[in-house]
Amino acid sequence: MRILIIAPSWIGDTLLAQPLFMRLHEKHAGLALDVVAPAWTAPLLARMPEVRKVLNNPFSHGEFNLAARWRLGRSLRNEQYDEVIILPNSWKSALSPFFAGIPLRTGYSGEARVGLLNRRHVLDKQAMPQLAQRYLQLAEPPTAAPLSNTAARLRSRLISTAAQQASVRQALDLPLDVTPAIFCPGAEFGPAKRWPSRHFAALARLLAAADIPVWLLGSAKDATLGDGIAQMAQGQALNLCGRTTLEQAIDLIAGARLVVSNDSGLMHVAAALDRPLFALYGSSSPLYTPPLSAQAHIISLNVDCSPCFKRACPLGHFKCMEEMKAERVMAEIQRAGLALNTAICNLQSER
Repeated sequence: MRILIIAPSWIGDTLLAQPLFMRLHEKHAGLALDVVAPAWTAPLLARMPEVRKVLNNPFSHGEFNLAARWRLGRSLRNEQYDEVIILPNSWKSALSPFFAGIPLRTGYSGEARVGLLNRRHVLDKQAMPQLAQRYLQLAEPPTAAPLSNTAARLRSRLISTAAQQASVRQALDLPLDVTPAIFCPGAEFGPAKRWPSRHFAALARLLAAADIPVWLLGSAKDATLGDGIAQMAQGQALNLCGRTTLEQAIDLIAGARLVVSNDSGLMHVAAALDRPLFALYGSSSPLYTPPLSAQAHIISLNVDCSPCFKRACPLGHFKCMEEMKAERVMAEIQRAGLALNTAICNLQSER
């Protein structure tokens, strides 16, 4: 059996699709599972044991380019896939699989895709409130009831070995014998998802008092944000934002003692690596895209206007994040037993 996945473009959504990959392997022994994805999510898929190979999706966000989609579809014909599962809900995302002549084309109804899909699911948002549930259901027949015991199936898993972790630290001239707290202060969607920099800095100082070093991770877009946090933390945080690839970030997070993150792609990476995770929610909701990990601790003030799902606070006060103080997050860390003044374990023995 050969199945192709047309993956979403976001890092977090890509990880939320992994339960679907696991379910497909359960159903089809010896499955060859390939994924079409943009280059920036390929490092994630390369660390998933369920994926045979990653095929490049060359289209930028919103790009149509019918001729290029036809050429991609024709290039997929040689693979002789039995089925394609299309995770994005857009019309254009279903074009290349149609041009490829893949006999079974699965996805959710929407955007006039009747002619492009021949195995159409109708989304029941109330029965499946989480995005990961919706992806997972696409492994079943369209008439099947939502899977029972879904919570046990909703998990993600990335591979990171001790050798990979040590190699990245050596390449970045980082110590091998510490297990740091890693902060992920960025959020691609907008500032309403970001915990204020001064709160990250205050938490870094609190953790430093417990002998826990703090490293900041993020993209090049987060470099200035990281510089500000490092400065306010008075030397108690090392800014690595913009200094790592996504693949390197995976291995650094895998060796973390704990991770504190906004609702972002790196939050889902930490969950997939089974690190103790403290996920900060304000404008968004953990009911739709929660981290898929039993080690995740959701922190939210649940103010009346939250979640608003806006890029910036529409009311101007930003209470959902402003009033979430560093002491509140530190208390959650301490309740989990992760900020004790004890000797830091050797990285390799811990992993």
